Amino acid sequence: MDKPSFVQVGSDAIETRSRLQITGNAGLYYVSWHLSRRGWHVMPTVRNARGSDLIVTNSDETVYLGVQSKALSKRAPVPLGRNLDSLCSDWWIITINANNEQPTCFVMTREEVKGLAYTDRVIKSDKGPAHWLQPKAYDRPEYRNAWHRLDNGC
Repeated sequence: MDKPSFVQVGSDAIETRSRLQITGNAGLYYVSWHLSRRGWHVMPTVRNARGSDLIVTNSDETVYLGVQSKALSKRAPVPLGRNLDSLCSDWWIITINANNEQPTCFVMTREEVKGLAYTDRVIKSDKGPAHWLQPKAYDRPEYRNAWHRLDNGC
C-alpha cells in the first residue's frame, strides 16, 4: 500500500536537507584539511550561524581570518543573500563536487566575491534583490585551487 503523498513529500524534503548537510560538511572539512596542511590553525564555528564558517589563525595568533565555506555537489550559482554589505568573511572558498574524491576549490577574497556578484532584480523582497555568484564568475584559473593565496599569514 502506498504511503500518503504528504509523508512522501516530507521524507523527500528531509532526504534533500540531509544530502545538503552532508555536502556542506564534506566541503567544510575538506577546506579545513587544506588550511591545516598549510600551517593554519582552523576552528569550525557553530553551523548555520551568521558569520564565518571557520576561524583561522597562524601559529603565533598574530593573524586571524574568517573563512566562508560554500560546498556544492556540482557547478552551480552560490547564493550570497540580500545585502552584499553583510558579507563578513575575509575569504570565501567554494568547493565543487564536495562529495567526490577530487573536489575543486575556488579561493576568493570577500571583495572579489562582492565585485563579481550577480544581482537578480527579478527576485525581490522588502529586503532588496537577491545576489548570486555565478559559476562563470568564480570558475576562473586565478581562483581554482589557489590555496597559495592564503600562504602569507603563516
